[in-house]
This record gives sequence, structure tokens and C-alpha cells, in this order.
Amino acid sequence: MSRIKNPFPVKYFSAILFTPDFWVDEVHSQLIEILGSMDYTSPIFDFAYTNYYEEEMSASLKKQFVSFERLRAPDEIASIKLKTNAIEEQFMAGGRRRVNLDPGYIEEAKMILATTKNFSHRIYLKNGIYGDLQYRFRGGAYTFLEWTYPDYKDEIAVAFFREIRKIYGQQLEKGPAKG
Repeated sequence: MSRIKNPFPVKYFSAILFTPDFWVDEVHSQLIEILGSMDYTSPIFDFAYTNYYEEEMSASLKKQFVSFERLRAPDEIASIKLKTNAIEEQFMAGGRRRVNLDPGYIEEAKMILATTKNFSHRIYLKNGIYGDLQYRFRGGAYTFLEWTYPDYKDEIAVAFFREIRKIYGQQLEKGPAKG
């Protein structure tokens, strides 16, 4: 019988999808209240990978990834997703979202997103939240899966996740306290 071990702490991030008229700094401050200080951000880029959000939000969306300095336990992801859903509701206008937040985390071997939508490759966590594996780290690089979202295959996203994985490794070497 193998012994139960506590997992290493993980590095949290959030994807922020927003309408062009939305001031993304408003969300940054809300995310900092939940996850602590940010330590890395991607550039803001045009989101032109799907029209999935067009009817609800806009045809001209922007996206940014942000990561957070403090490492935390991986099992916090479900409660974090519920809090980011509340932030989305706070910024709604006319019954429509102006921002969509997708929190997740990386560890040495993978990247997980939190979602409210079930699918064959998603694992139920709790409180209506599922874990969605988007990347595996193998052979010194992230590898995509058949369901990896197109925007997560973009070089901006891949560069962001490479960088925060490097930061995460440095944090683990220093032996950070669990969150």
C-alpha cells in the first residue's frame, strides 16, 4: 500500500477575457484580494480564436493571463473558481458579462483550468467545479491535448506558461511556505 502524501503547492494564474471597453485593472485588484500579489502578466492580446463568446460579450474581445506570487494547495481551485464567478457577476452590465475569468494552476507536470462545464476529460472537484487538464509538460516543453483551447496554443499563452513554470521552479527551490 502506498502512503498518502500531501501535494506540493502549486502556482495559480487566471485568464482574463474582457470586452474592449472594460478596464482590466478593475479585475486585477479583485483577483489580488483573492490570490495575493501578481508576479507575472502576459501582454493584452486580441481574442480571435472562436465566436463562442460573441453573442454574450462582444465580437472584439481582449485577453490577458496573470499569475500570482503565493503558492497554494491545489485543492483550493474550486473555491477560487466560485469567487471568480462572483467577480464576473459583479461587473455584468445589462445582463451580459464584460469579463470572463478562468483561474487555474500549474505544477511541474501539468496545467489545470477550473470550469463549471462537465466533459469526458474533466474531473469533478466539488461545488459544481471541474478540473480541466490543458497541458502536460514532457520532454522539456508543454504538449497540447486534443481538447486544448486554441488560445492556449498561441505563442503568447505558451510563452506565459513557460515563464511562470520557470518562476514556479525557482520558488520551489527556495522552499516557499504553503499558502
